[in-house]
Amino acid sequence: MSDTDLRNIEALNTHESDRIAVVTGASRGIGAAIAGRLAADGYTVAVHYRQDSAAAAGVVEKIIAAGGAAFCFAADLAAPETGTAFWAAYDAAAGPLHDAPVRVLVNNAGVALHGTIEEFDAGDFIRQQQINTTAPFLIIQAALPRLADGGRIVNISSAATRVALPDIIGYTMTKGAIDALTLPLAQHLGPRRITVNAVVPATTDTDMNTSWLRGNPDLIAAIAAQNALGRIGEPDDVADVVALLVSHDARWITGQVIDATGGYRL
Repeated sequence: MSDTDLRNIEALNTHESDRIAVVTGASRGIGAAIAGRLAADGYTVAVHYRQDSAAAAGVVEKIIAAGGAAFCFAADLAAPETGTAFWAAYDAAAGPLHDAPVRVLVNNAGVALHGTIEEFDAGDFIRQQQINTTAPFLIIQAALPRLADGGRIVNISSAATRVALPDIIGYTMTKGAIDALTLPLAQHLGPRRITVNAVVPATTDTDMNTSWLRGNPDLIAAIAAQNALGRIGEPDDVADVVALLVSHDARWITGQVIDATGGYRL
């Protein structure tokens, strides 16, 4: 364990250890914004990442610099043993907090691979399915003994499930499955007062969209024109909705798929 890790664990010990939030895919974009917002709301945030350790450490450092508490851990969501491996990596990074109940779990990690049905490679399709759909299922399954009663699960979906976009057909299928998971899971976990909801973003200005969106003002303007609120989404727009759903104020909301698109193609 590095000196930085030790300092982070010391910071965690002075924080509210009974308010732990785990955010998958939190090294950048929407996930990083969610991690930062939940930390600002008083949660100790576990920042999951796959391979960009520098970016994840940067999110943690930013949170700690703002007076919050966080640590990061790596897990490959494409691995077949995702559920157990994910939480083993979490436990190793959490140090003395690994026995504390998890209050919030946000399934944000995902990949959006492009291609029509004719163009899609079978191996890519299966990998995307594993990361976007199978991994959240297995992570939740393995998390159930450690989730606090009265806790919160938030799944990040996509507006692709209600708009026909043939060039991301595989991605759309995975997010449709996330929506389908949310409803029965909410019913199943209701006796434990655990709420389960999904949040639906549309195109958002994140690093994932750098290659085709940033630096293209005409495209940004075209997408903004399709939103009722007249602009493209920012990561904080989605993070704030997640923060609402995990708050006490949203205790009576469960089994819902919440549109957080700014009115995309209404």
